[in-house]
Formats: sequence, C-alpha cells, structure tokens
Amino acid sequence: MSSLSTVAFDIETTGFTVGDRLTVVGFDAEIGSHVFLNTDGKAPTEGLEERINDAVTTPVALSIHNSEDALLYAVTEFVESTLSDQDIKLVAYNGETWNGGFDLPFLRTRLNHHDLGWPFEDIPYIEAMDVFQSRFNTTENSLVAVYEELIGGDVGDVDPFVDSASAVDAWERGEFEDVVLHNVADIRRTRALMDLAERYCSKSDFSMKSLDPVVSDRH
Repeated sequence: MSSLSTVAFDIETTGFTVGDRLTVVGFDAEIGSHVFLNTDGKAPTEGLEERINDAVTTPVALSIHNSEDALLYAVTEFVESTLSDQDIKLVAYNGETWNGGFDLPFLRTRLNHHDLGWPFEDIPYIEAMDVFQSRFNTTENSLVAVYEELIGGDVGDVDPFVDSASAVDAWERGEFEDVVLHNVADIRRTRALMDLAERYCSKSDFSMKSLDPVVSDRH
C-alpha cells in the first residue's frame, strides 16, 4: 500500500436527495489539486483560478463547466487519462463506508442520471474515516474535527465555512471562490489525515477495495 500515492477525493452538492446535483468535484495529490466546478450557467468572476491560487500554498488547477453533465464528462476524462495510469489509491472521508457513506453513492447516482460510465476502474479505494474511528482516540468523527484534533495544521485556514451546508448557499449565490476553497480544504485535510494514518497504522488496519464495476462501460 505504501507504494501507492494518495489522491484524496471530495464532492460538493446542492443537497442530499436523489434529485440534487454536483457542484464541485476535487482531487488532491502531493503536487497539487485539480478541482472541477459546475457554475450552472452562471458566469464566474474574472481571475477566479488566480485568486484561488493566491490563497493556497500548493497549486490548484481549476476546470470550469456550465452544467453537471459537462463537469462529469470532464471528471471522467481526467480520471481515465491522468489517474488510471498511475500507481495511486483513491481516498475519501465518509466517501463509502461498509454501511453507506456519501461521495461515491452520490456520484454513482448522478452518473446514472446522465447515462455516463463509471470512471474509477482499476483504481483501489480506501475509506479514511474507518481508520480514524477504530485506530485513533478522537472525540468526534467529522473530517474537520478529526483533522483539528490530530493535526491542527493550516490546511483548514482557507476554508471560509464552518460546515458544508454553507457551501450550498454560497454556490447558489454564485460565490464560487468560497465553494472551491472549501472543497480544497476538505481534500487536503483528507490527504493529510491519510498520511498521518499511514505513519501509525499497519497495513492490516486499512481496508482497500476495488472500485471495478461488474460490467465495464469502457470500450
């Protein structure tokens, strides 16, 4: 597992129901982040990517799209052209647990809505939350709380929100800079926690699963 580099993953959405949509999808690696933004047809302010990079220490590549389906097409292309050929593991916090999770189930639902294939073939997945619930002594289970208790670094300083619900309202108002920075903070918290867990936990403490579907949509 240590030979696989970590790519942290997180999404932002308009809500939690089957009819809600993706607003942001973010990936973070050691060299920087790649974030996909759905503006829902609203015009983003000029220089958005530059202002986001002014707020962070490692670079953020921002891909801007005017609809959810355009965002998902771009995410799929990025995963298949960039991530699939690398020795990486996808890591999320509450992305997909044994009895639920949020990010991957939501993504499957929206890919199905747009009749798009599953992009994460041949990429192993680790659920970070499971490790911290069972192998560390923390008072809360949320990503932000666990990060603050165990690391407390400056990654979260760029986050303009105290919770993800605020990101929904900000996106609807067209405050895309804040929404993207919130996502960047979360994917970087996730990767920092995974790095910490690998320092103190054995390989057997991590449950790595394949994300290969039974039937492939690739041609």
